[in-house]
Amino acid sequence: MPGYERTLERTRSFLEPGHQVLELGCGTGTTALHLAGAVAAYTATDISAQMIAIAEDKLRRNPVASLNFRVATAEEMASRGRQFDVVLGFNYLHLVQDPKSTLRAIDRLLKPQGLFISKTPCVGEMNLLIRRFLLPAMRAVGKAPHVSVFNARQLMELIADEGFTVLAKENHASKGRDFRPFVVASKP
Repeated sequence: MPGYERTLERTRSFLEPGHQVLELGCGTGTTALHLAGAVAAYTATDISAQMIAIAEDKLRRNPVASLNFRVATAEEMASRGRQFDVVLGFNYLHLVQDPKSTLRAIDRLLKPQGLFISKTPCVGEMNLLIRRFLLPAMRAVGKAPHVSVFNARQLMELIADEGFTVLAKENHASKGRDFRPFVVASKP
């Protein structure tokens, strides 16, 4: 929890009251519920209708006027032409089929000088047995989703190659080694 709280606090430091924010891969909406009250409009998306249903139930129990949930991917949102001041992608980029394509969609989703804030697991830095054997075995039996394998250096290169300027790269681990760098990047 201390690492998650640090990530929330650091993210809040980049949000302004007038911002329109998009969160990709919001899951059950916990992060959205924590952050949405600090901005003018907050749209939280997930590819899973079941996750969005849980998030909407949480929102009914704890209303936040600026928050709405919808089933969508980054690419689907980008096709709608709407732009945001900030796009959040926590525990997201490693789960997409094509991180480069998703980063291009994020670029289209951001207004000029908009921010992309991410905390992404870098599976390429995890134990070799996990990434070479356990994950593929779990995927083969339907117990794990697709996982893109990259390390922190490769993640930074992916972000920079799509034209973003990395403003911050931090480790919010509360103990031990954390393979999920917190990254803040700016669109030109």
